Amino acid sequence: MLLAARVPRLAPAARHIRRYTTHGAAMSPLKIGFVPEHFSTPLEFAKKHYNLDARLLPYPSGTGHMVTALQSGDIDVGIGLTEGWIAALGKAQEAQQDAGFKVVGTYVETPLCWAISTGARRDELKSEDNLKGKKVGVSRIGSGSYVMSFVLADQKGWLDPHSSEPPFPVEPLNTFANLREGVNKGTVDFFMWEHFTSKRYYDNGEIKRIGEINTPWSSWKIVANNHLLYPANWAKGPHASHPMLKEELEDALKKINKGVKHFEENQEEAVQYISTKLDYSEEDAREWLKTVRFAHDVRGVDKSVVDKTVQILKKAGVLGEVVDEQAMMGLPRSEAVKWV
Repeated sequence: MLLAARVPRLAPAARHIRRYTTHGAAMSPLKIGFVPEHFSTPLEFAKKHYNLDARLLPYPSGTGHMVTALQSGDIDVGIGLTEGWIAALGKAQEAQQDAGFKVVGTYVETPLCWAISTGARRDELKSEDNLKGKKVGVSRIGSGSYVMSFVLADQKGWLDPHSSEPPFPVEPLNTFANLREGVNKGTVDFFMWEHFTSKRYYDNGEIKRIGEINTPWSSWKIVANNHLLYPANWAKGPHASHPMLKEELEDALKKINKGVKHFEENQEEAVQYISTKLDYSEEDAREWLKTVRFAHDVRGVDKSVVDKTVQILKKAGVLGEVVDEQAMMGLPRSEAVKWV
């Protein structure tokens, strides 16, 4: 069943075409979309300390917004939530369209804890069990916050396999601030957002936590526009002469690796950055560091993770039965190691 917005077919003129010299050097830096939260710290370090040649463009409304940005050419690379990318790629396949991007990297190895929140004075909503039939606020259709509502309903046994409707009435509100306002004004009944990003607003009494749900997969992946990938037949076979990624993307991923290593070796700098430049307390930054594990080499994605995500999204009704997981992957980890 078609639950998310259809992915539009892009006319050739609509795609953002990067230009190369005969020496393979790009004339302009990559444009990398990211969510401006604590998870972005290694990316910031890659830019600050290791000359990552990229414009870092924040997308506070999340992965769903970056999907459309990739398709319109506003960004070349996106760092976002696994379920958002896989849902968009699967929906494009169902519509027999090209999503315009593929998964090329693994950014975070650990799952994401989604806190379930409601308005501070919504006394009738005390736990997840009170949410059946309630209206969920999401950033965008197809975003991680949207997809996880299906996963929650599946875990609670609230999915109706005979219905083409979502398990909860859905209200897209774009930003985290709008979602907080929405549960307090009664526009929506609840929303889901990352735990530590939400915690400050529990502490100050703006919203109320009534539950949590963890992703059944590693949480953050890197995707790239198709123009940054070599044709598949260039990279395969006994006489392959190219890796699967073009040089500027390969260089960017290597610089992000250095940013991750710097993050791991300079935790106090990370805490200082998170607690002064982002919306987190020092205490919460330190607690988050205990829970997260970034990929030591961000290049490539495990097919098993893609398969598991697809299977759960199928069960939740987000994706249909016919999905080509291999076609979603621009760089499997098994191939990435050949070019180290």
